[in-house]
Amino acid sequence: MTTTDPTATTDPAAAPGTALSSVESAEEHHHGYISDKSRYLARLKRIEGQARGLHRMVDEEKYCIDILTQISALKSALDGVAMGLLDDHLQHCVVDAARAGGPEGEEKMKEASAAIARLVRS
Repeated sequence: MTTTDPTATTDPAAAPGTALSSVESAEEHHHGYISDKSRYLARLKRIEGQARGLHRMVDEEKYCIDILTQISALKSALDGVAMGLLDDHLQHCVVDAARAGGPEGEEKMKEASAAIARLVRS
């Protein structure tokens, strides 16, 4: 007769050498923006609508200055998302890696610097 230990877990993450479930993985190693994910998604959805509007304006041969005005608004909206993500990354991912020290901290700092350089160039 086989008995089952009532304290035993059927969670595959508890077994050595098995991968974490997506829920546990997200909880343990989440990105800095995760707490604002719904806000970012809503902003990106509006940006997507703006891009479709630009396409429609060109298709309907609207006035050049009106199109350029909308492009400027779209760029500003994207910059806002980028700056928010960068801030979240610095406050969470980079700070956590810097606290841990070693090569991971240095790598996160290099990544952040490169991301800032790309944003400044555009």
